Amino acid sequence: MGCVNFTIREYRPQDFDTLWRIDQECFPPGISYSRLELAVYMRRAASFTLIAESVVNASNRLATEALPDAVSPIEILGFIVATCNRKRMSHIITIDVRQDARRLRVGSGLLKAAEKRLRTARSSWVELETAVDNLAALAFYKRHGYDLVKTIPRYYSNGVDALVLRKDLFSTSEGS
Repeated sequence: MGCVNFTIREYRPQDFDTLWRIDQECFPPGISYSRLELAVYMRRAASFTLIAESVVNASNRLATEALPDAVSPIEILGFIVATCNRKRMSHIITIDVRQDARRLRVGSGLLKAAEKRLRTARSSWVELETAVDNLAALAFYKRHGYDLVKTIPRYYSNGVDALVLRKDLFSTSEGS
């Protein structure tokens, strides 16, 4: 598994169009969000969005070493949207990583940063949904300590069932 240098930062409104395009690339119709849906989830009072970004070289390939800003634009690699309500119930709404940035620990970095923020908010657990046929996501979440809670039939608008996964944020596997 490779690695790329990237930083995690807070969402800025000018990021929205890029994030929506990434979501459209990451998920098939019926699972990807409409522009309105994504905007609503991101604007919820208890929601936050974190961005993973990296320096790219002139040939538009991911760089493994940072280059001077004068010659290398910053590029968004992925993002995560999560929420923690007043009852300290947490939910990962989506985590999206560009195809060319997968297997480079970008998703793991985003997930760990969100989990840290949720712990700081004193949330004891976090849940998420993923399509039953998204085997890559299921393997990813299993590696990060998520357990299957239940199945929701026909959860997605395309009729695909969802698996609800949960992680105890203060368990001994906290560092996963």
